[in-house]
Amino acid sequence: MKRRPSVLVCDDEPQILHALRVILRDAGFDALLAARGEVALDLAAVRRPDAAIVDLLLPDMDGVEVCRRLRHWSEIPIIVLSAIGDEDAKVAALAAGGDDYVTKPFGPRELVARLEAVLRRVGPEREDAVIRADGLEVDLAARVVRRDGHEIHLTPTEFDLLRVLARNRGRLMTHRELLIAVWGSGYSDDTQVLRVHVANLRRKIEPPGDPHYVKTDPRVGYRFAG
Repeated sequence: MKRRPSVLVCDDEPQILHALRVILRDAGFDALLAARGEVALDLAAVRRPDAAIVDLLLPDMDGVEVCRRLRHWSEIPIIVLSAIGDEDAKVAALAAGGDDYVTKPFGPRELVARLEAVLRRVGPEREDAVIRADGLEVDLAARVVRRDGHEIHLTPTEFDLLRVLARNRGRLMTHRELLIAVWGSGYSDDTQVLRVHVANLRRKIEPPGDPHYVKTDPRVGYRFAG
């Protein structure tokens, strides 16, 4: 019998936990429920879920810290739940390793669609090419990135962003093209998400003091120039 994928859910509102348990069950997922950040981190270490849904406001720590601590040892996709108006917190959560966010109140279909989208991004890669440029190596099949032989840890979304840029080396990719290619059509105008992830990607792959892989065309987009 095929294993149902599991999703860690961390939210301190009992009604939200109950609703998400039902939504995920009906969509074919097992929900691992936690009302506190520390409990969620313990569950993640023991049960090794396939993805996580984390609220920004928790009683013992904020969701940004949960994302950051998960990212120290796990590459699972993380969806952040946020209230309307939490733009700065959303940006902080994405910078800490979150892959997507859903604003409360949310529709069940939207949440499941976003969950399935982030899980697809980390599914088996059908390409076997390795892209090399100036000491940077992007292994598309293994989803591994190395610079000068040293492996670089990227989140699933950061890897997908780098893959799109690297496969179009030298070509200007507009903000809209990148957003649709990596996040889907629902994000076609969300340049804030793109800017945060590009900044994170550059911080990880660019040599200190010598940034040259990802170039910016102001107000238009980015190109991989390695």
